[in-house]
Amino acid sequence: MSTKSITIFSFFLLLQLNNFSHAQSSFQWGALPTLNFNKKLKKDWSLNSKIESRMLFQRGEIGGEPDKNYTYVLTDFSIIAAKKVGLNSRIGGGYLIRVQEDNIYHRFIQQFVIIQKLTKFRLAHRFLSDQTFSAIEDPEFRLRYRITSEVPLNGESVDSGEFYLKINNEYVNSLQSGSYDLEIRVIPFLGYEVNDAIKIETGLDYRVNSFFTNNTRHSYWMSLNFFFEL
Repeated sequence: MSTKSITIFSFFLLLQLNNFSHAQSSFQWGALPTLNFNKKLKKDWSLNSKIESRMLFQRGEIGGEPDKNYTYVLTDFSIIAAKKVGLNSRIGGGYLIRVQEDNIYHRFIQQFVIIQKLTKFRLAHRFLSDQTFSAIEDPEFRLRYRITSEVPLNGESVDSGEFYLKINNEYVNSLQSGSYDLEIRVIPFLGYEVNDAIKIETGLDYRVNSFFTNNTRHSYWMSLNFFFEL
């Protein structure tokens, strides 16, 4: 699948999702800053730790009067260990703890990643399952698939001091209390490689869910991601 095909597919996907919009649709927008720390270990192992916060600036019903009060939503702390199991594949597992108001959520993660290095860009497929537990909610079980295309804007590979384009398209299937939901995410990023150890990415993280229950929610998060190789 080419980058052009992914872009066209994402565009038509957004058009189709727009058909779900109606008087009961809601929206929210805010910021999603993230710090990523990556460490390569011996015997093809690697470790990724991440800190991600979510801040809400505005929310409400589409067509109605929005609530413009700032709200700090949550912070996630996660760590994932992965091992290379093939020429271009990795298997991994990890743990995430979420702090949201006075509540704590525990999430266990399993993932498998395949990376295709093509002529002028890189394509990554991630298959992930996770299980979330807390004292105030029923357990949530999710199956996720994400396809990512990374395209250098100068030459055929990303080097220090160069920009690149990254497009994520993810499908998150959720089952909680016997209720199924599907969340679809489309995330275009503009990235910059400062040097071999530091990358910065920024973009709009768009998510839509709950359209099966006639209460569609559109989420817009301004993402700012920092990546550090240790």
